[in-house]
Amino acid sequence: MFKKILVAYDGSDHAARALDIGIDLAKRYEAKLDIVEVVDTAALLGMGVAPIPGEVIQQVYNKAKSDIDNAKAKAQNQGIKDVEGVVLEGDPATAILEYAGKNGVDLIVTGSRGLSTFKRIILGSVSTKLVQEAKIPVLVVK
Repeated sequence: MFKKILVAYDGSDHAARALDIGIDLAKRYEAKLDIVEVVDTAALLGMGVAPIPGEVIQQVYNKAKSDIDNAKAKAQNQGIKDVEGVVLEGDPATAILEYAGKNGVDLIVTGSRGLSTFKRIILGSVSTKLVQEAKIPVLVVK
């Protein structure tokens, strides 16, 4: 049923639960697992700290890379052979949807909340946007 599963990841507790379910589904369906974290540089700019020092942006990328490396290692340790970790840049929901479309993803698994709760109150939830705009199934994990 599912040949390629994308887990939207940000290191939060909800994302960790989504990763666990993504790993379980990838095992059950012998699917490729893509773990994606999106660095939202526009959100950093919107915080009113301009210009953003290069080292701050680098720290955000380093955290995302570390999150992805740890998530990928967890999947591999649980027996997932075909797993890829990717750090993208942009609006999280848009970047995830574009990646899914370009890479033949069959299912998106995401947590119901991520790390930036305040931003989501103002702009709307990434998971809500994924559910509304995706052309493929989206599993939202609480």
